[in-house]
Amino acid sequence: MSSVDRSGERRRDHYSYAHYADKAVAEGFDALRFSGHVGRFLLEEQAALLDKWLEPGPSRTILDVGTGTGRAAIGLARAGARVIGLDASAEMLGVGRTRAADAGLRLGLAVADGHKLPLADRSVDAAVCLRVIMHTIDWRQVVAELCRVSRWRVVVDFPSSRSFAALESAIRRRRQARGEAVEAYRVLAERDVAAAFAAQGFRVTGVTRQFVLPIAFHKKVGSFAVTRRCERVLAAVGALRLFGSPVTMVAER
Repeated sequence: MSSVDRSGERRRDHYSYAHYADKAVAEGFDALRFSGHVGRFLLEEQAALLDKWLEPGPSRTILDVGTGTGRAAIGLARAGARVIGLDASAEMLGVGRTRAADAGLRLGLAVADGHKLPLADRSVDAAVCLRVIMHTIDWRQVVAELCRVSRWRVVVDFPSSRSFAALESAIRRRRQARGEAVEAYRVLAERDVAAAFAAQGFRVTGVTRQFVLPIAFHKKVGSFAVTRRCERVLAAVGALRLFGSPVTMVAER
């Protein structure tokens, strides 16, 4: 999301900006991340959680930070909420505008930096930030901004530091250190994210975890029936609670 480091200087060369500024990446984003049975399951689970935790409707104003192609924003708008979608990538927002228009929805989409949101304190009911803090330069600052502008609740998700994603993250960071152009995302501990919320006067009221085995593994298997069976067995023995990822967390003031 943000291209602002701790000294306040802009760093547009950071992969979280450079990668998503590519028009081809933006246009292929949804197909790459959310295609197939597993991808659709991720989106359906995400939509169900947002509906449960944010209760979108005409009386709600919801901010979607890192909205990208508008996947979450469009669902919230369909439910009747007034949605503001912000992202650092004009290219991603262009795809989002097209998708919203095709759906017959009006969204307030604009380019903005997640580290310094252009909104007043407590100016929205709730804020959503999905698949974002894992990439930001300073994730705690982004969480602080989400809390600052929200009157009620904030929802974020992230890959768990206790999951298989930790191995992939380490590999990608090594590749990045060698000069390769990769998305060297971070993994986070649930306690650290909860502490970041607590520092802003928010308490965690809900946590869900989606998979034990890597999403890439399930996509390669290509059978959602196999995915369901494997994950149900692992959940039954407690592995999902301990090692599940991605983690989706809701906190409220």
